[in-house]
Amino acid sequence: MKNYDYRQFDPLVHSRIRLSVLAILVSVDDAEFTYLREQVKATDGNLGAHLRRLEDGGYLEVTKHFVDRKPLSRYRITDAGREAFRRYVDSVERLLRTPPSDERRSAAG
Repeated sequence: MKNYDYRQFDPLVHSRIRLSVLAILVSVDDAEFTYLREQVKATDGNLGAHLRRLEDGGYLEVTKHFVDRKPLSRYRITDAGREAFRRYVDSVERLLRTPPSDERRSAAG
């Protein structure tokens, strides 16, 4: 990894809402849309759009059914989503542990 190369971050994960959703889903079997909405503090439409991107990218699976005539959507992280999240976290940790080179320090000062 280059020290500060932004391209190391998966653009599908590198969104505040999508990152938050993945962080929740790596720690549970699955979660309802309303639970995710409450935890992430996003609007229905905004969250729905981000969930769709994660689903289209193969990072989430969704099951939809009705309970008392109300739609119920449950989301589960896939193996690919779990791996993408792990890689993202690893990249952030490496970035934080990488000291700037002497050349960069002198350029900034």
